[in-house]
Amino acid sequence: MLFTPAYAQSAGGAPPGQGSILELLIPFALIFVIMYFLIIRPQQRRVKEHQEMIAALRRGDEVVTAGGVVAKITKVKEGEDEVEGEIADGVRVRIVKATIGAVLSKTAPADATPPAKTPKAANTDRKGASKK
Repeated sequence: MLFTPAYAQSAGGAPPGQGSILELLIPFALIFVIMYFLIIRPQQRRVKEHQEMIAALRRGDEVVTAGGVVAKITKVKEGEDEVEGEIADGVRVRIVKATIGAVLSKTAPADATPPAKTPKAANTDRKGASKK
């Protein structure tokens, strides 16, 4: 052999690969924390926003499904996982709520009161200029 046993031995201290359990768990904990903030937390936020969007669906809303179909909601039944939507004149389909990807246009809530109209001044013409 070309090497003596003295060169093959370690310089001292703990044998290589024999660290404490804490040194082994720190990299795994660090990876988990990074994954939580970069992957898990944003996904939970998107799921919550999607559930809120689905819960706020109303008749008259225009939606896009995950398959790319644009429909106008005609019937929403509480407690069910489907809504009815119109994709063309007289063509109605049932849409699973979970497949709704986005709401294009929202309708005003039924209980909302329309804004009060302000009376126009008596001495103005159609363009808003005052008459003299």
